Amino acid sequence: MNAASAQRWRHPGGKLRELGPETLSDAELLAVLISTGIKGKPAERIADEILVRFGSFKAMAKQPLHKLKEIKGLGAVKIHRIAAAFEIARRM
Repeated sequence: MNAASAQRWRHPGGKLRELGPETLSDAELLAVLISTGIKGKPAERIADEILVRFGSFKAMAKQPLHKLKEIKGLGAVKIHRIAAAFEIARRM
């Protein structure tokens, strides 16, 4: 992706809508679930921090929910969205 198209979306949700979910990185997919960030920390940065801390979606899915609460910018609703997404994937 070139710099012009990288600036095209303010959030990965726009990229997902226009190009499809398969075009998103792991961090971008997670940022879509997180939805919004906090002051000074956008959803994409929170997603990056989560993936750095846990290493992968697989490792992240094995964590107890309280481990996600340790990440600044993740509240109960965002954690529940992530947990629900992992459970949907597990059931598939």
